[in-house]
Formats: sequence, C-alpha cells, structure tokens
Amino acid sequence: MQDMIGRKESCTSGQIPMTDLSCLAYVLEEWTLVEYLKKYLFHVVIASLTMSAILVFFIVPLTILFFIYLSNILLVIYQRNGDVKADPLSDVWDSARKTIASFWDIYARIWHGYELHGVENLPEGPGILVYYHGAIPVDYLYFLSRLFLWKKRLCLSVADHFVFRLPGLKLLLEVTGVMPGRREECLIALKNGHLVSISPGGVREALFSDESYQLMWGNRKGFAQVALDAKVPIIPMYTQNVREGYRMFKERRFFRQLYESTRLPFTPPYGGLPVKFRTYIGEPIRYDPNITTEELVEKTKTAVQALISKHQTIPGSIWKALLERFDKRHKND
Repeated sequence: MQDMIGRKESCTSGQIPMTDLSCLAYVLEEWTLVEYLKKYLFHVVIASLTMSAILVFFIVPLTILFFIYLSNILLVIYQRNGDVKADPLSDVWDSARKTIASFWDIYARIWHGYELHGVENLPEGPGILVYYHGAIPVDYLYFLSRLFLWKKRLCLSVADHFVFRLPGLKLLLEVTGVMPGRREECLIALKNGHLVSISPGGVREALFSDESYQLMWGNRKGFAQVALDAKVPIIPMYTQNVREGYRMFKERRFFRQLYESTRLPFTPPYGGLPVKFRTYIGEPIRYDPNITTEELVEKTKTAVQALISKHQTIPGSIWKALLERFDKRHKND
C-alpha cells in the first residue's frame, strides 16, 4: 500500500515519466473523479436553488393550509375531550370558535396588518354578503374571525363543491358554517337569521382573475334570486390588495380548459407577501320587490366594482401594498 502511495506521489512530482502506464492510469482516475464531482455538485446546486425558489413562492400558502388543518385538529380534540355531540352551529361550540378566531385574528394582524371597515353596514338580521374572490380566500377567513370576535356572530359561507372533497376538514367546515350553497339551504339559513356569504366568481375568479381585479361572475345569478325570495338585503364586500398578497400564475389555455372540464383548481397559488389587507363592507342593497333577478345581479356587480375602484390601485402594485403597512391613516372614506 505504501509503495502505491509513494508511486502516486512520484507521478505527481514528475519523478516517474507520464508515459508509465501506472501514472497514466492514476491521472485518468483523478480526472474522472474530479469531473464526476463537478457534475454532482452542479446538480446539487440546481436542486438547492429549485427547492429554495419553491419555498419562497409557496411557503406561506402551505403554512396557511397547515393552519387550516391544525384548526380542524383542535376542534376534534375539543369535541372528544368534552364529549360534544351538539349541532355544529350551536352556541356550545362558541368557546372553540373563539379560540380559532383569535388565532386567525392574531395571524391577520401580524402578517397583513388586517383592518375591517364598514361593519355598521351589516344588518342585525339576515342578509347576503357578496365578495370578490382572491387567489386564496384568507382575507375572508380574517373577516369571519374578526366578525365573530367583535359581534359574536357567525356568517355562513357558500363554498365550491370541491372543498367538501378535501380530506380531514369535515368538522371545521360544519362548525364554521360552510355549506354547498343549495337554494334550500341558503333560504333556511336566512330564515334562521344568519348572514350568508357567497362569491359569485368562485374558483374561476380565484384562478383566472389578476391584478386588474376583473369580476368573473359569468351568468351566476342564483344569489340574487335567493335574496329576492328571502326578502333580504345584499351587502357588497371587498378586500384591498388581496391579489398583491397572493397570486396565480398567468392564465394558460391548458389550465383554463382543464378547470372548465373538471371544475378542479389545478393551478397552485403563490406569494404570501405581508401586504396591507383592508376589508371594506359597502352599504346594503335593500330588498326591492319591483326589481328583477338580472337587475339585482347588475346592481350588486356595480356595488362590488365600486368598492374596488374606490379602494384599490389598478393594476395592483405589490410595492405600494407593502408600503401601506406603514401608512397609519385609516381609510374609512
């Protein structure tokens, strides 16, 4: 072994001519090893950069998803420890709701400096809240949490059918009043005095709207018909900078066709920048027996668009939304 080491040292020092076969073999071996290491390190660097980019783009949305599942786990623990078998919408769950709402409200304050304006526009009785759908409806979670903490009031939410196929969220959806949005369910909820919220743009608006804040309601008018049938007001709502906080990749024809054929959101959201979030609740559109469903839809769309035009820079600016974190003036006008 020592002879071999000494021979390699002789090769590198030039004591043995490079024409010697053992020296040539040694040099070839060293060169191959260096090239292998270079290639290996190149792939390691590329993989590291890729993982870093993924973390930067998706860490906050993934964190939100984790917190949502954590909320469900806390409810399950509460249910089993207290042997709670009451209706998920009953007051028995209020202490658990308060805990979860407090957590989300703290998160909203820290990460987005969240503000809620216009709560006085909410009716004491039933009504339908209609809002713009961001890439991730985390702003809506903030609204639900603060409304419950301020008013101890539960707002029932109409969600897309795919939400109910997500595993491990059944109890959270029931306790927070998330429902598929069938007409009969909405009418019963309103008859019982609840607020009911809906985003007519839904998943399509979440996926394919952008920093221009275009409403994508299509021919959706069921919410207006329910409002007329229940004789309740519609209240417009919008969250400033929601598209600057979380975005979708630019629309591609393939993903649009995939969504239209499956109704599943395959495009992942990214971002999570700590921009300023302010939710504005507009003045209610009172029940009018002389208005048609189509007219009420247009009136509601105009009201939501008016909130966007009044409170949002279009196209949205991430830098401006970040700087608004340091703007102490409350924009109540």
